[in-house]
Amino acid sequence: MPRTNVSIYSAMAANIAIGAAKFIAGGITHSSAMLAEGVHSLVDTVNELLLLYGIARSDKKRDERHPLGYGRELYFWSFVVALLIFGLGAGVSFYQGVVHLRRPAISEDLGWNYAVLGFSFVMEGTSRSRAGIPG
Repeated sequence: MPRTNVSIYSAMAANIAIGAAKFIAGGITHSSAMLAEGVHSLVDTVNELLLLYGIARSDKKRDERHPLGYGRELYFWSFVVALLIFGLGAGVSFYQGVVHLRRPAISEDLGWNYAVLGFSFVMEGTSRSRAGIPG
């Protein structure tokens, strides 16, 4: 059965669109939390690119150097993705926590946050339906 990457491509498209919305809203409102969320979406997009790279590498035919093939490369790149999710996510969260402890700020125009939340809901739902995941 041939492997399809529709779920990865649809998730990547959704993350690019959501990330753009977060960066735009963060730029307009000067919200560091929204900008941090934009970075989170950017990291998710890079993770999907790494998964696609791992899938492509794991599909390579065996050769003299790798007589059992390259199938395990998928697991290696999936592990790299997991490290990035936890490492970068924790790093950005820690940094934002320190910044806000030093200079607390009150959120003002929450309309942009709700707009991004609604847009993200639609994009993630579309991604799920294209991937064939029941809602």
